[in-house]
Amino acid sequence: MTVTSPPAGAALNPFVIVDDAAGLIAFVSEVFGVPETVEARTPMPDGKLIHAELRFGTVNLMVADRLDGWSSRPGLLQVWVTDVAAALTRATSRGATIVTEPTPFYGETTLGRMLDPWRNLWWLYAPAPGQPDPLSGTVFTTLDQALRTMVV
Repeated sequence: MTVTSPPAGAALNPFVIVDDAAGLIAFVSEVFGVPETVEARTPMPDGKLIHAELRFGTVNLMVADRLDGWSSRPGLLQVWVTDVAAALTRATSRGATIVTEPTPFYGETTLGRMLDPWRNLWWLYAPAPGQPDPLSGTVFTTLDQALRTMVV
């Protein structure tokens, strides 16, 4: 890769290490409709992926298989979608667990959360113009419960 200058603005690309990286790539592509950057896929001789990428707008989600002696490093990931409920439906049909049902959130947005089968915790946001700010503690309590179940 030849880079002569950094991308305009900030560029942060999360990297997760999981068992069955190819499965996570398929899940993310199907749930969010984002493409894998095929030319970035780098398999090891045994078929495990040492590097792969999925493109979310201007950001790459980088993925690799956990190798012997490595621990898994799932992520806490936030993504904007057009419809939180629809994304959660696609995700649960592929093995994800809903952490937070679609909930009114500050700034006229809807927030939902899910835990995928690789233990990545996803925040899903969608615009919801004219929606009032929430009055309940659902957003915090569901996150607190999920994070307590992920203790290593």
